[in-house]
Amino acid sequence: MKVIVTMEEAAHEALIQKAVEAALAYEQFPQNAEVEVLFVSMEEIHQLNLEQRQVDRPTDVLSFPMEEDPFSAAPDPLNDAVFLGSVVLCLEKAQQQAEEYGHSLEREIAFLTVHSILHLLGYDHELGEEEEKEMFHRQEEVLKGMGLER
Repeated sequence: MKVIVTMEEAAHEALIQKAVEAALAYEQFPQNAEVEVLFVSMEEIHQLNLEQRQVDRPTDVLSFPMEEDPFSAAPDPLNDAVFLGSVVLCLEKAQQQAEEYGHSLEREIAFLTVHSILHLLGYDHELGEEEEKEMFHRQEEVLKGMGLER
């Protein structure tokens, strides 16, 4: 499987690439995939969260899926990959959370990336307790496989 991660900045590129690949492998995504990752400030993610989710506070990461059912989506003939969507990450918020939870920034960025990829694949922890439990279990399994468990 080929995974294309498009990023404007090279910050944490190898870690994010590894986290995307690990999540897609865990989910047995059957095709080549493309994901866009954008870094934004605390103010920008606050504004996006308000506009997109009507939540008036900054958040750590937002996911914008492109496909309703990415597992059956046709790949783009130009790069033979399914564009899964965009991940918008706030490194400032990630750093705050890493300190708050007592783990590394690396682990927090990997967690947020895996979390977002699962959203791009159709998981949604806000649909109920069972969905949340399932999604968080998958996240922890992927991170464990990356050697980044709590």
